[in-house]
Amino acid sequence: MAITIQFTRLQLSLFKQRLSLLISCRLLSRTMASETVNRFDFLVIGGGSGGLAGARRAAELGASAAVIESHKLGGTCVNVGCVPKKVMWNAAVHAEFAHDRADYGYLGGNSQFSWHSLKTKRDAYIGRLNQIYLGNLNKANIVSIEGLASFTDDAEPTVEVGGKKYTAPHILIATGGRPSVLSDAEVPGANLGITSDGFFELDTLPKRCVIVGAGYIAVEMAGILSTLGSKTSIIIRQGEVLRNFDSLISANCTKELEKSGIEIWRNSQVKSVKKTQHGLEVTLATRDPETKGEKIGTIDDVDCLLWAIGREPNTSGLNLSQIGVKTDERGHIVVDEFQNTSRPGVYAVGDVCGKALLTPVAIAAGRKLAHRLFENKPESRVDYSNIPTVVFAHPPIGTVGLTEEEAIKSWGKDNLKIYQTSFTPMYHAVTARKSQCVMKLICAGTQERVVGLHMQGLGCDEMLQGFAVAIKMGATKADFDNTIAIHPTSSEELVTMR
Repeated sequence: MAITIQFTRLQLSLFKQRLSLLISCRLLSRTMASETVNRFDFLVIGGGSGGLAGARRAAELGASAAVIESHKLGGTCVNVGCVPKKVMWNAAVHAEFAHDRADYGYLGGNSQFSWHSLKTKRDAYIGRLNQIYLGNLNKANIVSIEGLASFTDDAEPTVEVGGKKYTAPHILIATGGRPSVLSDAEVPGANLGITSDGFFELDTLPKRCVIVGAGYIAVEMAGILSTLGSKTSIIIRQGEVLRNFDSLISANCTKELEKSGIEIWRNSQVKSVKKTQHGLEVTLATRDPETKGEKIGTIDDVDCLLWAIGREPNTSGLNLSQIGVKTDERGHIVVDEFQNTSRPGVYAVGDVCGKALLTPVAIAAGRKLAHRLFENKPESRVDYSNIPTVVFAHPPIGTVGLTEEEAIKSWGKDNLKIYQTSFTPMYHAVTARKSQCVMKLICAGTQERVVGLHMQGLGCDEMLQGFAVAIKMGATKADFDNTIAIHPTSSEELVTMR
Protein backbone atom coordinates (compact mmCIF):
# COMPACT_ATOMS: atom_id res chain seq x y z
CA MET A 1 0.00 0.00 0.00
CA ALA A 2 2.82 2.44 0.91
CA ILE A 3 4.62 1.53 -2.34
CA THR A 4 1.45 2.28 -4.35
CA ILE A 5 0.98 5.69 -2.70
CA GLN A 6 4.65 6.55 -3.27
CA PHE A 7 4.34 5.54 -6.94
CA THR A 8 1.20 7.66 -7.34
CA ARG A 9 2.96 10.68 -5.85
CA LEU A 10 5.84 10.17 -8.28
CA GLN A 11 3.42 10.01 -11.20
CA LEU A 12 1.72 13.22 -10.01
CA SER A 13 5.08 14.98 -9.69
CA LEU A 14 6.10 13.93 -13.21
CA PHE A 15 2.70 15.03 -14.55
CA LYS A 16 3.12 18.46 -12.95
CA GLN A 17 6.60 18.81 -14.44
CA ARG A 18 5.34 17.84 -17.89
CA LEU A 19 2.39 20.21 -17.58
CA SER A 20 4.69 23.04 -16.52
CA LEU A 21 7.04 22.27 -19.40
CA LEU A 22 4.12 22.16 -21.84
CA ILE A 23 2.80 25.55 -20.64
CA SER A 24 6.31 27.03 -20.85
CA CYS A 25 6.72 25.74 -24.40
CA ARG A 26 3.38 27.18 -25.44
CA LEU A 27 4.21 30.54 -23.88
CA LEU A 28 7.60 30.49 -25.58
CA SER A 29 5.94 29.58 -28.86
CA ARG A 30 3.49 32.45 -28.53
CA THR A 31 6.28 34.86 -27.65
CA MET A 32 8.34 33.71 -30.62
CA ALA A 33 5.29 34.01 -32.87
CA SER A 34 4.65 37.57 -31.71
CA GLU A 35 8.32 38.40 -32.33
CA THR A 36 8.29 36.85 -35.80
CA VAL A 37 9.28 39.50 -38.32
CA ASN A 38 7.70 39.46 -41.77
CA ARG A 39 10.38 40.15 -44.37
CA PHE A 40 10.18 41.74 -47.79
CA ASP A 41 12.63 43.16 -50.30
CA PHE A 42 10.87 46.52 -50.29
CA LEU A 43 8.61 47.88 -47.55
CA VAL A 44 6.63 51.06 -48.22
CA ILE A 45 5.02 53.15 -45.50
CA GLY A 46 2.23 55.15 -47.11
CA GLY A 47 -0.19 54.17 -49.87
CA GLY A 48 -0.27 57.51 -51.66
CA SER A 49 0.99 58.41 -55.12
CA GLY A 50 4.72 58.11 -54.40
CA GLY A 51 4.51 54.99 -52.28
CA LEU A 52 2.26 53.09 -54.66
CA ALA A 53 4.35 54.05 -57.68
CA GLY A 54 7.54 52.90 -55.97
CA ALA A 55 6.03 49.62 -54.77
CA ARG A 56 4.52 48.70 -58.14
CA ARG A 57 7.71 49.49 -60.04
CA ALA A 58 9.77 47.47 -57.53
CA ALA A 59 7.38 44.53 -57.96
CA GLU A 60 7.70 44.79 -61.74
CA LEU A 61 11.46 44.51 -61.28
CA GLY A 62 11.09 41.30 -59.26
CA ALA A 63 11.13 42.56 -55.68
CA SER A 64 8.77 41.27 -53.00
CA ALA A 65 6.94 44.36 -51.76
CA ALA A 66 4.40 45.47 -49.18
CA VAL A 67 2.52 48.72 -48.66
CA ILE A 68 1.37 49.94 -45.25
CA GLU A 69 -1.55 52.40 -45.24
CA SER A 70 -3.74 53.53 -42.35
CA HIS A 71 -6.39 55.29 -44.43
CA LYS A 72 -7.63 54.98 -48.02
CA LEU A 73 -5.27 54.02 -50.83
CA GLY A 74 -4.36 56.87 -53.15
CA GLY A 75 -3.24 59.37 -50.52
CA THR A 76 -4.02 63.08 -50.55
CA CYS A 77 -4.22 63.42 -54.34
CA VAL A 78 -6.92 60.83 -54.89
CA ASN A 79 -8.96 61.33 -51.73
CA VAL A 80 -8.74 65.00 -50.69
CA GLY A 81 -6.56 66.66 -53.30
CA CYS A 82 -5.96 66.86 -57.04
CA VAL A 83 -8.63 64.44 -58.22
CA PRO A 84 -11.76 65.58 -56.30
CA LYS A 85 -10.54 69.19 -56.63
CA LYS A 86 -10.43 68.86 -60.43
CA VAL A 87 -13.99 67.49 -60.42
CA MET A 88 -15.12 70.56 -58.50
CA TRP A 89 -13.13 72.88 -60.77
CA ASN A 90 -14.76 71.26 -63.81
CA ALA A 91 -18.14 71.98 -62.25
CA ALA A 92 -17.15 75.62 -61.76
CA VAL A 93 -16.02 75.85 -65.41
CA HIS A 94 -19.47 74.60 -66.42
CA ALA A 95 -20.94 77.46 -64.38
CA GLU A 96 -18.80 79.92 -66.32
CA PHE A 97 -19.89 78.45 -69.64
CA ALA A 98 -23.52 78.56 -68.49
CA HIS A 99 -23.05 82.27 -67.81
CA ASP A 100 -21.87 82.73 -71.42
CA ARG A 101 -24.61 80.62 -73.04
CA ALA A 102 -26.79 83.53 -74.11
CA ASP A 103 -23.82 85.32 -75.66
CA TYR A 104 -23.29 82.29 -77.85
CA GLY A 105 -26.91 82.19 -78.93
CA TYR A 106 -28.31 79.64 -76.49
CA LEU A 107 -31.48 81.39 -75.38
CA GLY A 108 -33.81 80.11 -72.66
CA GLY A 109 -33.28 77.26 -70.25
CA ASN A 110 -32.12 77.74 -66.69
CA SER A 111 -30.56 74.59 -65.25
CA GLN A 112 -30.00 74.50 -61.49
CA PHE A 113 -26.80 73.35 -59.82
CA SER A 114 -26.98 70.60 -57.20
CA TRP A 115 -23.95 70.40 -54.92
CA HIS A 116 -25.35 67.24 -53.31
CA SER A 117 -25.73 65.48 -56.66
CA LEU A 118 -22.18 66.37 -57.70
CA LYS A 119 -20.74 65.31 -54.34
CA THR A 120 -22.48 61.94 -54.55
CA LYS A 121 -21.05 61.24 -58.01
CA ARG A 122 -17.61 62.59 -57.07
CA ASP A 123 -17.39 60.44 -53.93
CA ALA A 124 -18.50 57.36 -55.87
CA TYR A 125 -15.75 58.02 -58.42
CA ILE A 126 -13.14 58.32 -55.65
CA GLY A 127 -14.42 55.07 -54.13
CA ARG A 128 -13.91 53.31 -57.46
CA LEU A 129 -10.37 54.66 -57.65
CA ASN A 130 -9.63 53.29 -54.17
CA GLN A 131 -10.71 49.84 -55.32
CA ILE A 132 -8.68 50.12 -58.52
CA TYR A 133 -5.56 50.90 -56.50
CA LEU A 134 -6.19 47.87 -54.28
CA GLY A 135 -6.76 45.73 -57.35
CA ASN A 136 -3.49 46.92 -58.86
CA LEU A 137 -1.62 45.92 -55.70
CA ASN A 138 -3.20 42.47 -55.75
CA LYS A 139 -2.37 41.98 -59.43
CA ALA A 140 1.25 42.86 -58.73
CA ASN A 141 1.34 40.46 -55.72
CA ILE A 142 2.08 43.37 -53.41
CA VAL A 143 0.97 42.77 -49.83
CA SER A 144 -1.40 45.45 -48.50
CA ILE A 145 -1.11 46.06 -44.75
CA GLU A 146 -3.71 48.23 -43.02
CA GLY A 147 -2.72 50.25 -39.97
CA LEU A 148 -0.31 52.80 -38.54
CA ALA A 149 3.40 52.04 -38.78
CA SER A 150 5.95 52.88 -36.11
CA PHE A 151 9.66 52.08 -36.09
CA THR A 152 10.83 49.76 -33.31
CA ASP A 153 14.11 49.54 -31.40
CA ASP A 154 15.25 46.41 -33.28
CA ALA A 155 18.82 46.31 -34.54
CA GLU A 156 17.73 46.45 -38.19
CA PRO A 157 15.09 48.99 -39.32
CA THR A 158 11.75 47.40 -38.44
CA VAL A 159 8.22 48.72 -38.19
CA GLU A 160 5.33 47.50 -36.11
CA VAL A 161 1.73 47.59 -37.33
CA GLY A 162 -1.08 46.28 -35.16
CA GLY A 163 1.29 44.18 -33.03
CA LYS A 164 3.07 42.59 -36.02
CA LYS A 165 6.58 43.38 -37.17
CA TYR A 166 7.78 43.99 -40.72
CA THR A 167 11.22 44.67 -42.14
CA ALA A 168 13.12 44.91 -45.41
CA PRO A 169 16.62 45.86 -46.55
CA HIS A 170 14.94 48.82 -48.25
CA ILE A 171 12.19 50.80 -46.46
CA LEU A 172 10.49 53.76 -48.14
CA ILE A 173 8.67 56.43 -46.16
CA ALA A 174 5.98 58.07 -48.31
CA THR A 175 3.47 59.24 -45.71
CA GLY A 176 2.68 62.58 -47.36
CA GLY A 177 1.34 65.63 -45.55
CA ARG A 178 -1.75 67.20 -44.03
CA PRO A 179 -3.22 70.72 -43.84
CA SER A 180 -1.75 73.04 -41.22
CA VAL A 181 -4.17 74.12 -38.53
CA LEU A 182 -4.18 76.85 -35.91
CA SER A 183 -5.05 76.18 -32.29
CA ASP A 184 -7.57 78.16 -30.28
CA ALA A 185 -4.63 79.43 -28.25
CA GLU A 186 -3.18 81.01 -31.40
CA VAL A 187 -6.50 82.32 -32.74
CA PRO A 188 -9.52 82.08 -30.43
CA GLY A 189 -12.23 80.09 -32.19
CA ALA A 190 -9.87 78.77 -34.89
CA ASN A 191 -11.35 75.27 -34.55
CA LEU A 192 -14.66 76.58 -35.89
CA GLY A 193 -13.07 76.59 -39.33
CA ILE A 194 -12.24 73.71 -41.67
CA THR A 195 -9.28 72.83 -43.91
CA SER A 196 -9.14 71.70 -47.53
CA ASP A 197 -9.86 68.18 -46.23
CA GLY A 198 -13.11 69.46 -44.73
CA PHE A 199 -14.04 71.15 -48.00
CA PHE A 200 -14.65 67.72 -49.53
CA GLU A 201 -16.98 66.81 -46.66
CA LEU A 202 -19.33 69.76 -47.22
CA ASP A 203 -22.84 68.49 -48.02
CA THR A 204 -24.14 71.80 -49.34
CA LEU A 205 -22.72 74.87 -51.07
CA PRO A 206 -21.97 77.48 -48.38
CA LYS A 207 -23.62 80.86 -48.89
CA ARG A 208 -20.83 82.91 -47.29
CA CYS A 209 -17.21 81.77 -47.30
CA VAL A 210 -14.01 83.17 -45.86
CA ILE A 211 -10.74 81.59 -46.97
CA VAL A 212 -7.51 82.33 -45.13
CA GLY A 213 -4.35 81.97 -47.20
CA ALA A 214 -2.62 83.21 -50.34
CA GLY A 215 -1.27 79.96 -51.80
CA TYR A 216 -2.58 77.85 -54.64
CA ILE A 217 -5.00 75.88 -52.43
CA ALA A 218 -6.64 79.10 -51.21
CA VAL A 219 -6.85 80.43 -54.77
CA GLU A 220 -8.37 77.21 -56.11
CA MET A 221 -10.90 76.83 -53.28
CA ALA A 222 -11.96 80.48 -53.57
CA GLY A 223 -12.40 80.20 -57.32
CA ILE A 224 -14.51 77.06 -57.09
CA LEU A 225 -16.77 78.33 -54.31
CA SER A 226 -17.26 81.78 -55.80
CA THR A 227 -17.95 80.53 -59.32
CA LEU A 228 -20.51 78.04 -58.04
CA GLY A 229 -22.38 80.83 -56.25
CA SER A 230 -20.91 81.36 -52.78
CA LYS A 231 -20.07 84.90 -51.67
CA THR A 232 -16.35 84.56 -51.00
CA SER A 233 -13.60 86.55 -49.28
CA ILE A 234 -9.87 85.79 -49.13
CA ILE A 235 -7.73 86.94 -46.22
CA ILE A 236 -4.06 87.47 -47.16
CA ARG A 237 -1.14 88.79 -45.11
CA GLN A 238 0.46 90.73 -47.98
CA GLY A 239 -0.85 92.58 -51.02
CA GLU A 240 -1.15 89.74 -53.56
CA VAL A 241 -1.79 86.00 -53.78
CA LEU A 242 0.69 83.37 -55.05
CA ARG A 243 3.72 85.37 -53.91
CA ASN A 244 6.07 82.43 -54.66
CA PHE A 245 5.09 82.57 -58.34
CA ASP A 246 6.37 84.96 -60.99
CA SER A 247 5.32 88.55 -60.31
CA LEU A 248 3.22 88.63 -63.50
CA ILE A 249 1.19 85.64 -62.32
CA SER A 250 0.85 86.92 -58.78
CA ALA A 251 -0.44 90.31 -59.92
CA ASN A 252 -2.73 88.99 -62.66
CA CYS A 253 -4.25 86.23 -60.51
CA THR A 254 -5.03 88.76 -57.77
CA LYS A 255 -6.70 91.01 -60.36
CA GLU A 256 -8.73 88.12 -61.85
CA LEU A 257 -9.95 87.05 -58.41
CA GLU A 258 -11.27 90.53 -57.68
CA LYS A 259 -12.73 90.88 -61.18
CA SER A 260 -14.71 87.69 -60.62
CA GLY A 261 -16.32 89.16 -57.50
CA ILE A 262 -14.08 87.71 -54.77
CA GLU A 263 -13.34 90.14 -51.96
CA ILE A 264 -9.67 90.33 -50.95
CA TRP A 265 -8.65 91.55 -47.51
CA ARG A 266 -5.02 92.60 -48.00
CA ASN A 267 -2.42 92.91 -45.23
CA SER A 268 -4.86 91.21 -42.88
CA GLN A 269 -4.86 88.45 -40.30
CA VAL A 270 -7.65 86.70 -38.41
CA LYS A 271 -7.70 87.72 -34.77
CA SER A 272 -10.68 85.70 -33.54
CA VAL A 273 -13.65 83.63 -34.65
CA LYS A 274 -16.93 83.59 -32.78
CA LYS A 275 -20.11 81.59 -33.30
CA THR A 276 -23.27 83.67 -33.45
CA GLN A 277 -26.94 83.00 -34.10
CA HIS A 278 -26.47 83.66 -37.83
CA GLY A 279 -23.13 81.93 -38.37
CA LEU A 280 -19.52 82.79 -37.66
CA GLU A 281 -18.18 86.24 -36.93
CA VAL A 282 -14.60 86.56 -38.18
CA THR A 283 -12.62 89.45 -36.68
CA LEU A 284 -9.67 90.75 -38.66
CA ALA A 285 -6.76 93.09 -38.09
CA THR A 286 -5.69 94.97 -41.23
CA ARG A 287 -2.30 96.69 -41.27
CA ASP A 288 -1.64 99.86 -43.24
CA PRO A 289 1.68 99.24 -45.08
CA GLU A 290 2.59 102.92 -44.97
CA THR A 291 1.52 104.12 -41.52
CA LYS A 292 1.91 100.67 -39.94
CA GLY A 293 -1.36 101.36 -38.16
CA GLU A 294 -3.89 98.61 -37.55
CA LYS A 295 -7.63 98.63 -38.19
CA ILE A 296 -10.08 96.05 -36.82
CA GLY A 297 -12.88 94.76 -39.04
CA THR A 298 -15.37 91.89 -39.04
CA ILE A 299 -17.03 89.60 -41.55
CA ASP A 300 -20.44 88.43 -40.34
CA ASP A 301 -22.80 85.56 -41.14
CA VAL A 302 -20.02 83.26 -42.34
CA ASP A 303 -21.08 79.64 -42.76
CA CYS A 304 -17.71 78.35 -44.02
CA LEU A 305 -14.31 79.48 -42.72
CA LEU A 306 -11.56 77.59 -44.54
CA TRP A 307 -7.94 77.65 -43.40
CA ALA A 308 -5.51 77.23 -46.31
CA ILE A 309 -2.32 78.28 -44.54
CA GLY A 310 0.07 75.55 -45.62
CA ARG A 311 0.76 71.87 -45.10
CA GLU A 312 2.74 69.79 -42.62
CA PRO A 313 4.49 66.43 -43.04
CA ASN A 314 2.95 63.24 -41.67
CA THR A 315 5.89 62.14 -39.54
CA SER A 316 4.44 62.14 -36.03
CA GLY A 317 4.01 58.63 -34.69
CA LEU A 318 6.61 57.08 -37.00
CA ASN A 319 9.18 57.15 -34.19
CA LEU A 320 11.88 58.29 -36.63
CA SER A 321 14.34 59.24 -33.90
CA GLN A 322 14.42 55.57 -32.88
CA ILE A 323 16.33 54.71 -36.06
CA GLY A 324 18.21 57.97 -36.50
CA VAL A 325 16.27 59.48 -39.42
CA LYS A 326 16.86 63.24 -39.41
CA THR A 327 14.08 65.79 -39.90
CA ASP A 328 14.20 69.55 -40.35
CA GLU A 329 12.65 72.14 -38.02
CA ARG A 330 9.21 71.63 -39.60
CA GLY A 331 9.34 67.84 -39.37
CA HIS A 332 10.15 67.13 -43.02
CA ILE A 333 12.46 64.17 -43.59
CA VAL A 334 15.89 65.26 -44.80
CA VAL A 335 16.97 63.41 -47.96
CA ASP A 336 19.76 63.71 -50.52
CA GLU A 337 19.33 63.81 -54.30
CA PHE A 338 18.84 60.02 -54.35
CA GLN A 339 16.04 60.13 -51.70
CA ASN A 340 18.37 58.61 -49.06
CA THR A 341 17.66 59.55 -45.46
CA SER A 342 20.33 59.73 -42.75
CA ARG A 343 19.74 56.04 -41.97
CA PRO A 344 21.12 53.58 -44.58
CA GLY A 345 18.38 51.47 -46.14
CA VAL A 346 15.63 53.98 -45.33
CA TYR A 347 14.37 56.39 -48.01
CA ALA A 348 11.67 59.04 -48.37
CA VAL A 349 9.75 60.55 -51.29
CA GLY A 350 6.89 62.99 -51.79
CA ASP A 351 5.38 65.66 -49.57
CA VAL A 352 6.96 64.22 -46.42
CA CYS A 353 10.27 65.59 -47.74
CA GLY A 354 8.88 69.12 -48.14
CA LYS A 355 10.20 69.72 -51.66
CA ALA A 356 8.13 70.18 -54.84
CA LEU A 357 4.83 69.08 -53.28
CA LEU A 358 3.31 67.69 -56.46
CA THR A 359 1.84 64.26 -57.19
CA PRO A 360 3.84 63.62 -60.39
CA VAL A 361 7.06 64.48 -58.55
CA ALA A 362 6.34 61.88 -55.86
CA ILE A 363 5.45 59.29 -58.52
CA ALA A 364 8.66 59.97 -60.45
CA ALA A 365 10.76 59.82 -57.27
CA GLY A 366 9.23 56.50 -56.21
CA ARG A 367 9.83 54.92 -59.61
CA LYS A 368 13.36 56.28 -59.97
CA LEU A 369 14.21 54.90 -56.53
CA ALA A 370 12.87 51.45 -57.47
CA HIS A 371 15.04 51.40 -60.60
CA ARG A 372 18.10 52.37 -58.55
CA LEU A 373 17.52 49.70 -55.93
CA PHE A 374 16.26 46.79 -58.02
CA GLU A 375 17.57 47.35 -61.55
CA ASN A 376 21.16 48.26 -60.76
CA LYS A 377 20.83 51.84 -61.98
CA PRO A 378 22.95 53.70 -59.41
CA GLU A 379 22.40 57.12 -60.98
CA SER A 380 18.61 56.85 -61.18
CA ARG A 381 17.12 59.95 -59.54
CA VAL A 382 14.67 62.77 -60.16
CA ASP A 383 15.79 66.00 -61.78
CA TYR A 384 14.04 68.65 -59.71
CA SER A 385 14.65 71.46 -62.20
CA ASN A 386 12.04 72.72 -64.67
CA ILE A 387 9.07 71.03 -63.01
CA PRO A 388 5.85 72.18 -64.70
CA THR A 389 2.88 72.96 -62.50
CA VAL A 390 -0.68 74.19 -62.93
CA VAL A 391 -2.93 76.13 -60.58
CA PHE A 392 -6.59 75.50 -61.33
CA ALA A 393 -7.63 79.08 -60.84
CA HIS A 394 -10.19 80.90 -63.00
CA PRO A 395 -8.66 81.14 -65.55
CA PRO A 396 -6.00 78.45 -65.00
CA ILE A 397 -2.29 79.12 -64.50
CA GLY A 398 0.61 77.24 -66.08
CA THR A 399 4.23 77.72 -65.12
CA VAL A 400 7.59 76.01 -65.63
CA GLY A 401 11.18 77.02 -64.92
CA LEU A 402 12.56 80.08 -63.18
CA THR A 403 10.56 83.13 -62.20
CA GLU A 404 11.99 86.44 -63.39
CA GLU A 405 13.21 87.14 -59.87
CA GLU A 406 14.97 83.74 -59.68
CA ALA A 407 16.47 84.17 -63.15
CA ILE A 408 17.99 87.53 -62.18
CA LYS A 409 19.71 85.87 -59.22
CA SER A 410 20.98 82.96 -61.35
CA TRP A 411 21.91 84.76 -64.57
CA GLY A 412 22.10 88.45 -63.76
CA LYS A 413 19.64 91.02 -65.11
CA ASP A 414 21.87 92.03 -68.03
CA ASN A 415 21.95 88.43 -69.31
CA LEU A 416 18.17 88.13 -69.54
CA LYS A 417 15.60 89.09 -72.12
CA ILE A 418 11.94 89.07 -71.14
CA TYR A 419 9.12 88.60 -73.63
CA GLN A 420 5.63 89.35 -72.40
CA THR A 421 2.12 89.67 -73.80
CA SER A 422 -1.44 90.23 -72.63
CA PHE A 423 -4.59 89.73 -74.70
CA THR A 424 -8.25 88.74 -74.60
CA PRO A 425 -8.72 85.12 -75.77
CA MET A 426 -10.91 84.65 -78.83
CA TYR A 427 -13.45 82.73 -76.74
CA HIS A 428 -14.46 86.09 -75.25
CA ALA A 429 -14.98 87.74 -78.66
CA VAL A 430 -18.77 87.59 -78.17
CA THR A 431 -19.12 87.30 -74.38
CA ALA A 432 -19.95 90.05 -71.93
CA ARG A 433 -17.74 88.31 -69.37
CA LYS A 434 -14.04 88.80 -70.10
CA SER A 435 -10.81 87.37 -68.74
CA GLN A 436 -7.29 88.17 -69.86
CA CYS A 437 -4.54 85.83 -70.95
CA VAL A 438 -1.03 86.85 -69.88
CA MET A 439 2.19 85.14 -70.96
CA LYS A 440 5.88 85.61 -70.19
CA LEU A 441 9.01 84.00 -71.59
CA ILE A 442 12.27 84.43 -69.66
CA CYS A 443 15.30 83.90 -71.88
CA ALA A 444 18.93 83.74 -70.75
CA GLY A 445 22.34 84.07 -72.34
CA THR A 446 23.40 85.00 -75.85
CA GLN A 447 21.41 82.09 -77.29
CA GLU A 448 18.31 83.19 -75.40
CA ARG A 449 17.63 79.81 -73.88
CA VAL A 450 14.09 79.72 -72.46
CA VAL A 451 14.56 79.26 -68.70
CA GLY A 452 11.06 80.25 -67.59
CA LEU A 453 7.53 80.25 -68.99
CA HIS A 454 4.57 81.66 -67.08
CA MET A 455 0.97 82.13 -68.22
CA GLN A 456 -2.59 82.53 -67.04
CA GLY A 457 -5.60 82.25 -69.30
CA LEU A 458 -8.13 79.89 -70.85
CA GLY A 459 -6.45 76.62 -71.83
CA CYS A 460 -3.10 77.37 -70.19
CA ASP A 461 -3.43 74.24 -68.07
CA GLU A 462 -3.53 71.96 -71.12
CA MET A 463 -1.00 73.82 -73.28
CA LEU A 464 1.80 73.77 -70.69
CA GLN A 465 2.88 70.12 -70.92
CA GLY A 466 4.24 70.32 -74.48
CA PHE A 467 6.13 73.54 -73.84
CA ALA A 468 7.57 72.00 -70.65
CA VAL A 469 9.12 69.22 -72.79
CA ALA A 470 10.72 71.83 -75.05
CA ILE A 471 12.13 73.80 -72.12
CA LYS A 472 13.43 70.62 -70.49
CA MET A 473 15.27 69.88 -73.74
CA GLY A 474 16.91 73.31 -73.69
CA ALA A 475 14.79 75.13 -76.30
CA THR A 476 15.79 78.67 -77.25
CA LYS A 477 13.67 81.61 -78.30
CA ALA A 478 14.78 80.89 -81.88
CA ASP A 479 13.35 77.36 -81.57
CA PHE A 480 10.04 78.85 -80.49
CA ASP A 481 10.14 81.37 -83.36
CA ASN A 482 10.90 78.64 -85.89
CA THR A 483 7.79 76.70 -84.89
CA ILE A 484 4.75 77.39 -87.06
CA ALA A 485 1.84 78.76 -85.06
CA ILE A 486 -1.53 77.03 -84.73
CA HIS A 487 -4.24 79.55 -85.53
CA PRO A 488 -6.52 80.66 -84.00
CA THR A 489 -5.35 79.60 -80.54
CA SER A 490 -3.97 81.29 -77.45
CA SER A 491 -0.91 79.04 -77.53
CA GLU A 492 0.27 80.56 -80.82
CA GLU A 493 1.24 83.68 -78.86
CA LEU A 494 4.11 81.72 -77.30
CA VAL A 495 5.76 81.16 -80.70
CA THR A 496 5.07 84.64 -82.10
CA MET A 497 6.13 86.92 -79.24
CA ARG A 498 8.53 89.76 -80.13
